[in-house]
Amino acid sequence: MKKCQKTVLITGASSGMGRSTVIALAKQGFVVYAGSRTPDKLFDIQTEFIRPIKLDITDPQNIEESIGFIDEIDILINNAGYGLVSTVEDVTEKEMFDQFNVNVFGILRVCKAVIPKMRKQESGVIINISSFLGKIGLPLFTFYNASKYAVEGITDSLRYELKDFNIRVHSIMPGFFDTNFARDNLVTNSKTFEGDSAYAEMVSTLAPTIVAQINEGNSTEEVSEMILEIIENVNFPARKTAGDKAKKFIPMKKELSDEDFERRVRAYYDL
Repeated sequence: MKKCQKTVLITGASSGMGRSTVIALAKQGFVVYAGSRTPDKLFDIQTEFIRPIKLDITDPQNIEESIGFIDEIDILINNAGYGLVSTVEDVTEKEMFDQFNVNVFGILRVCKAVIPKMRKQESGVIINISSFLGKIGLPLFTFYNASKYAVEGITDSLRYELKDFNIRVHSIMPGFFDTNFARDNLVTNSKTFEGDSAYAEMVSTLAPTIVAQINEGNSTEEVSEMILEIIENVNFPARKTAGDKAKKFIPMKKELSDEDFERRVRAYYDL
């Protein structure tokens, strides 16, 4: 095992890409503080290199208490997040707030707590796990889309803000990956999924397709390998796609007009 002295903090570490990344980085000798609201799910892999901590990114006090004792954090991986599936017409105020509270405000809270540590040590890497849906829209995913567009904006602005302190900021835009996301990290609005909903036809066409694509998606190892590459390569691009769907749709969006791209998406998903 390669030994290193670097310390990593990762959010949403108990499953999927988060858990895979914890294991991959620990194997390389990183000391990984694996943050999760359910840290007990990480006890089975706990070692001197993997240190589960209870971390709720919606609670500023918990963030301070959970990471305040960590003197230096070399790498921050903002991975925690979930997807709300709802039409704009049906969404509740709480659903809207909760989506942004986790996917957007949560990232900002953790960055706010970690940046002073990185600035003091005059170095650091922040990696935001975004989505290819941070660059393209899909019906029923308006709020998830909007939250991930916001993550891309945060990444862009922080790159300017932190450059003088030798802190790099990157985003990874995954497509659909074989994780528990479809089962554990998709929240559905009940009205949107009612049989007599005005959007019932769209739901019956799109929702099963998306779930199937997630369940049949790429291996999470692709993302954990990319994270390691970002850490080691100071010239890594600001953002990069991961997974088949992201690699297909993002270049297509750059090449086509908005209208032509929309027609392609409609045809692909039979909308």
